[in-house]
Amino acid sequence: MIDELLQKIESVGNPSVIGLDPTYEMIPRKIAEEKIKDHGKTLKAVSEMFFEFNKNIIDHILDIVPAVKPQIAMYEKFGLEGLEAYLKTIEYAKGKGLIVIGDIKRGDIASTAEAYAAHIGGVDIEGQKHDPWKEDWITVNPYFGMDGIAPFIKACVESNKGIFVLVKTSNPTSCQLQDLICGGETIYEKVAALVSEWGLSAPGGKGYSKIGAVVGATHKEQGEKLRRLMPGTFFLVPGYGAQGATGEDLKGFFDKEGRGCIINSSRGITAAYKNDPKYGEHNYGEAAREAALKMRRDLGI
Repeated sequence: MIDELLQKIESVGNPSVIGLDPTYEMIPRKIAEEKIKDHGKTLKAVSEMFFEFNKNIIDHILDIVPAVKPQIAMYEKFGLEGLEAYLKTIEYAKGKGLIVIGDIKRGDIASTAEAYAAHIGGVDIEGQKHDPWKEDWITVNPYFGMDGIAPFIKACVESNKGIFVLVKTSNPTSCQLQDLICGGETIYEKVAALVSEWGLSAPGGKGYSKIGAVVGATHKEQGEKLRRLMPGTFFLVPGYGAQGATGEDLKGFFDKEGRGCIINSSRGITAAYKNDPKYGEHNYGEAAREAALKMRRDLGI
């Protein structure tokens, strides 16, 4: 899947991914009122709101971005009905030719890790293979070490999918753990070395591994350092836009050929209509498209 992601980025000429992280407050009032009229003040109504909102965003950006990244927690909040919107969003995006990164940040050991790995590895029922989640990539937590990562690597290899392992995250307090010094190196540098090692077992064909890394855009110097330390690791980079990072900050995250990472923006795109007076609620899709094009220009594409 890493080769497919690289090809998709090249084909649209844009290394950005749109985070589909809807909140109730983000939904245009007209959509909310229509769904409440149809389903009442129910979880089903919210599920339908989220899916309709996401569909329109996807329709407006599908020709200019290679991928979308739904954050599962925003859907899990609303129970089974919320997860229905998550799954329908993934199916719709893939039907439009987009790559899907499931932002699930799972991690555990043994049989629990194997169960989480079904997000990309699927399940087998008496010889019949099923892919219930349909994500192409997922995010994972490395805190359990190889015990927790091994089932995900196995799923990557067997299903030709990918994982992004948390290495240096974009949140301000990441330093409380990730920047601690251990044996002369920071924790994030040690995790980076492990991710690079793990990636050797799941190589792609274009210089990058199926085992990627999450590296926050808000840490410019650390990101540049990690690019040097991890030449064969593809980065998922959150923190652009609403969290403060700019295209100029990210130049050192790419390799010399301008490859090597995909930059995420979520509410800076999907909620763009709230920040631009020329767009009203009825034109939230158009606002998202314009914000995505602006992001592409800012990245120097």
